[in-house]
Amino acid sequence: MDLQIALLLGQDGIVNGAVYGLMALALVLVFSVTRVIFIPQGEFVAFGALSMAALQGGHAPSTLWLLLALAAIVLVVEAWRWKRGATVDWRSALTWCVAFPAIAAVLVLGFKPTSLAMQSIATLVLIAPLGPLLYRVAYRPLADASVLMLLIVSVALHGVLVGLGLFFFGAEGSRTSAFSEMRFDLGGIPVNGQSLVVVGVTLVLVIAMFWFFGRSMVGKALRATAINRVGARLSGIPTELSGDLSFALAAVIGAISGLLIAPITTVYYDTGFLIGLKGFVAAIVGGLASYPLALAGALLVGLLEAFSSFWASAYKEVLVFTLIIPVLLWRSLNSHHVEDEE
Repeated sequence: MDLQIALLLGQDGIVNGAVYGLMALALVLVFSVTRVIFIPQGEFVAFGALSMAALQGGHAPSTLWLLLALAAIVLVVEAWRWKRGATVDWRSALTWCVAFPAIAAVLVLGFKPTSLAMQSIATLVLIAPLGPLLYRVAYRPLADASVLMLLIVSVALHGVLVGLGLFFFGAEGSRTSAFSEMRFDLGGIPVNGQSLVVVGVTLVLVIAMFWFFGRSMVGKALRATAINRVGARLSGIPTELSGDLSFALAAVIGAISGLLIAPITTVYYDTGFLIGLKGFVAAIVGGLASYPLALAGALLVGLLEAFSSFWASAYKEVLVFTLIIPVLLWRSLNSHHVEDEE
């Protein structure tokens, strides 16, 4: 290895680490607010990338039919809860079950977007409502269950979504057009524009999330729910809507990640699982609580993966996932058990 190869590997590690960082942020967000270890986070990546590829191929993405089916199921469930005397926030229910699916259907079937920007917007509108709809179907009825039970549900939901991905998109992989075709040399190292787009969008999202949680009222409400769910509920914060919003943000982050990586690598129906797992390793480095540590962990995972592919490519994945062992060991020796507040 010489300096040029090291710089090339470092560039790949930073780009991959940026994507893993987005995954880690989404996982920490969802876990903090809802106590759900959201294993299917990677499926949003695959669905976003493959939906974009379908739009660029002139076809209606099958995720539209998944969105419409989930919306109908949630509407039926909400009507059943209302009939049994439960309080139902119909405004939020109609937003996720009617407004977003209608906009997605108009964009995909009516406008049939051809520009890269409109295709990206249509993809985000398709994927964003899937988060809160899945939350309402799979997780909200078990909001008071143990973390282990919620994890089991996550594993089951991952299996269902992977199967649906295979059914909708088939076993063939897809790529999409790059957001930037620019190429130049930086100190003798070739750099392509799409890599800069990945890093730039990640930085913008990270800054936006820190501003959102630190300055906006909704972000502060989510932080309060993450710190003390019971106290937030007693203070008048609608914790169920906090779950909707956290899953919606996770879905948007996953879809954006899919849009960013699809021009760089071929995406298959199950590609998101491995990306999500590496994001989970980064989130574990942050203790599923710290956003800065999760981002640092993602950068570490990306660089370790890149350099491992050079030194020991056959054991690249093993080395990446082995990173979680010393982290868990260190945390187990330096943390104190705290009883669950609920």
